Amino acid sequence: MSVFSAPVFDATVVYEGQELFKGRGAAQGWADKVARELETDVTVEKIGTGWALCATVDGAPTRWGIFGQRLSRIEG
Repeated sequence: MSVFSAPVFDATVVYEGQELFKGRGAAQGWADKVARELETDVTVEKIGTGWALCATVDGAPTRWGIFGQRLSRIEG
């Protein structure tokens, strides 16, 4: 099963309309899972009051938050 289809049951916060991880530790745990699946480095970044996952995918910087209890790309 892909990490992108796994439910995210960690605490979240909403910042500027985007649902993010509430804690750095939870975000780091998911970053590690994504890194294994995509075989690339994934870091966590503080955005406002929450945390997002960050990586370079296919040469483009990519960030993920949460939507509907699943990981979702953050635009912009």
